[in-house]
Amino acid sequence: MADLAGNQSGPNVVYLKDYTPPAYLIDKVDLHFDLDAATTQVRATLKVRRNPEHPDTNPPLSLDGSHLELLSLRLEGEPLSEAQYRLAEEKLTISDVPEQFELIIETRINPAANTALEGLYYSGNMLCTQCEAQGFRRITYFPDRPDVMSCYTVTLVGDQAKYPVLLSNGNRVEAGETDDGRHWARWEDPSLKPSYLFALVAGQLVCQEDTYTTMSGREVVLRLYVEEENRHKCDHAMTSLKQAMRWDEETYGREYDLDIYMIVAVNDFNMGAMENKGLNIFNSSCVLASPETATDHDFYNIQSIVAHEYFHNWSGNRVTCRDWFQLSLKEGFTVFRDQEFSADLNSRAVKRIDDVNILRTHQFAQDAGPMAHPVRPDRYMEISNFYTVTVYNKGAEVVRMIMNLVGREGFRRGTDLYFARHDGQAVTIEDFVRAMEETNHIDLSQFMRWYNQAGTPVLKVGEEFDEQAQTYTLHIKQNCPPTPGQPEKQPFHIPLAVGLLDRQGDDLVLQLEGESAPAEARTRVLSVTEPEQSFTFTGMTHQPVASLGRGFSAPIRIQAGYDDDKLAFLFAHDSDEFNRWDAGQQLAMNILLRLIEQYQQKKPLTLDESFILAFRKTLLNADLDKALIAQALSLPSEGYIADQCEVVDVEAIFEVRHFMRQTLAFELKDEWQQIYQANSSDKPYAFNAEEMARRALRNLCLGYLLETEEQAMFDLAMQQYSRANNMTDTLAALSMLANFAIPKRHQALEGFYQKWQHDQQVVEKWLAIQAGSRLPRTLQHVRQLMEHEAFSIKNPNKVRALIGRFCAGNPINFHAADGSGYRFLGDQVLELDSLNPQIAARLVQNLSRWKRYDEKRQGLMKQQLERILDKEGLSKDVYEVASKSLDA
Repeated sequence: MADLAGNQSGPNVVYLKDYTPPAYLIDKVDLHFDLDAATTQVRATLKVRRNPEHPDTNPPLSLDGSHLELLSLRLEGEPLSEAQYRLAEEKLTISDVPEQFELIIETRINPAANTALEGLYYSGNMLCTQCEAQGFRRITYFPDRPDVMSCYTVTLVGDQAKYPVLLSNGNRVEAGETDDGRHWARWEDPSLKPSYLFALVAGQLVCQEDTYTTMSGREVVLRLYVEEENRHKCDHAMTSLKQAMRWDEETYGREYDLDIYMIVAVNDFNMGAMENKGLNIFNSSCVLASPETATDHDFYNIQSIVAHEYFHNWSGNRVTCRDWFQLSLKEGFTVFRDQEFSADLNSRAVKRIDDVNILRTHQFAQDAGPMAHPVRPDRYMEISNFYTVTVYNKGAEVVRMIMNLVGREGFRRGTDLYFARHDGQAVTIEDFVRAMEETNHIDLSQFMRWYNQAGTPVLKVGEEFDEQAQTYTLHIKQNCPPTPGQPEKQPFHIPLAVGLLDRQGDDLVLQLEGESAPAEARTRVLSVTEPEQSFTFTGMTHQPVASLGRGFSAPIRIQAGYDDDKLAFLFAHDSDEFNRWDAGQQLAMNILLRLIEQYQQKKPLTLDESFILAFRKTLLNADLDKALIAQALSLPSEGYIADQCEVVDVEAIFEVRHFMRQTLAFELKDEWQQIYQANSSDKPYAFNAEEMARRALRNLCLGYLLETEEQAMFDLAMQQYSRANNMTDTLAALSMLANFAIPKRHQALEGFYQKWQHDQQVVEKWLAIQAGSRLPRTLQHVRQLMEHEAFSIKNPNKVRALIGRFCAGNPINFHAADGSGYRFLGDQVLELDSLNPQIAARLVQNLSRWKRYDEKRQGLMKQQLERILDKEGLSKDVYEVASKSLDA
């Protein structure tokens, strides 16, 4: 791989086409840590051999290293002088090494000074690691790439009072104490693993323990390590872990392989969680939950994230990536697996809607901006910038499309072959797709374009009904807009799930011309492979209404030109729950866009009676799942509306959406109150689909009622806030009240903080609520909160909760016409760049689509991007995002 070292004027770019196998392989790694927060010494003993697959016959040994103090080098027991190696900023190179040898490297590091939170760092009172993607090079010199897989033995030595718990990957094989108040533990991991899966934790932790019996009868010890004050928040994560283990056995036939599985909760963490083999390290917010401190959303996410990291044991650990360009091989596949797990345990329709909302709001926007990249990128400056919704969420959709094409049974055959063939290997996306092709006798060569082409394909669909021939034809044209570096796109292989409804709204049996239909097939998956293609259905006595892209069968935009009447019909009758919801969203969007145009023309705004009637019917429909009702009656977000506009008019979008909500609030006030009261309950909190749906619908009603701005409704919200027996209802009421300049707003917010100030996860929610407020002085309040004792710019969760929420989740204030929001973001990026470049780079992306806005805002955003790029010594993380954004 190319050297990643770079500078402000233009970091080096790494290209997929330049991949070569590693020059040397490391069969065994023996690590010895003398642990201390300020000074940790690491001795790495490496068993090295030349890789016969490398093209050079006598290559130098090149090791990655960053922020390390090299103490000594010994090759085959002999010390190396400075003349025998070359030490650069991020490389250690030794020439003329034997074909096989032992290398001992001693380094010194400072975990307490490591604010980037990569490698070994200090969090609270514990030492912990984060090595994906390239953090291991901050621990010792090593070929820090995923295709170098080794067996690890790790010895940890530390002060017994400071670090009573010493953990690493695999199984603990020895432990003991020394005479000076220190102790040690030795861990052996029998599995081959790349350096990015190495993990270490040392600290003052308590443990909740349980066991799980696998399908073959083995007993596995399960341990969840947390700080003492969080001991009561472990039950849900432990339950979720056991549910995930059972589900993976039943669905994929995958059994856990080690004797112990450990999870550690850490307060300072750049990501959500990390799947290190046998020792998962989690952001505390993604693993800790109790009814009084966590919302339904938290419980739901924890269940999903715990499952995701566990599923990585096979899709990421046992079979890993050959290089970082293949990141979606493990992440896209595993996101798909955790989505299916959550759908099986909860409401499948609601889960699908949630997943598609993320895709449409965030991934489609990325596809349409300067950071657009394929699911498998072909280049990068900083790999941390490619942990994106494209790699993860669109990658999951690509895997789902394969399942749609081959069926669930065929997909299982493919995964069985994939895991069996590549166990213990570092492989590519082609290896995964090839297993699907071989087991299902299907050619997916054109389908591979989903991995290699960026952008969101658009399907333009026309229809033709021939009454005499009793045929109905769909005429489909596909195209994909240009993206950076890819002006021209080849046709995709798009699985389009289609249903046809008769006049009564019932599904018709589908018979394609020239094909035999599966018995009573009412949904057919059409393979759209050409730029223009037609599909004719026979036996149509009347013109049907087409339900297109059922279940969101592909990550595409569909342009069918449906009018309000046709969308209302689908909203009322479609048997596909996702498409039924989507028709309602499209109907609302059509109305929103018309109202935005009226607002811009300074015309009076009125909401069509038929739309109000449709809302009323849906709200009062006792046959519908309450969770689906709550989804159906939620208007599209400001961000999603903005994506549908050629030029984003921030004020118009905000005012029109607010007008719609307020109108619906007054017109359906009695119904909102009726449903709110009908869904009240004094029962103890329970996390299940039925209770989540009830709370979601009830809080939706409260949100609309508050839009009337009547004192009685504010009193109702205060009553819910003060009397609720769970955080879901408490936080819902508080977040709604935060949007109104009423006397009790400050009282409620201050009282909430006083009650929960010692709980970090709840304090993060308190910060986020205030950052998301639509009140006009929110930015000034955010600045004040940055000086509050509850905030620390060194903690990623606090930064995401306050700064990230304001910039990404408060468009009316972030995009203030005077540019104050942009200046604020620029200030924070410049400060964070020196502390934590990963977090800084993610914040910069809020400026990346500056060309979508009016001319004045474009200039103000561009000014901040230029200001950021002018910083001397700018990290490559931020440089890549800012430079691409500016050059777009």
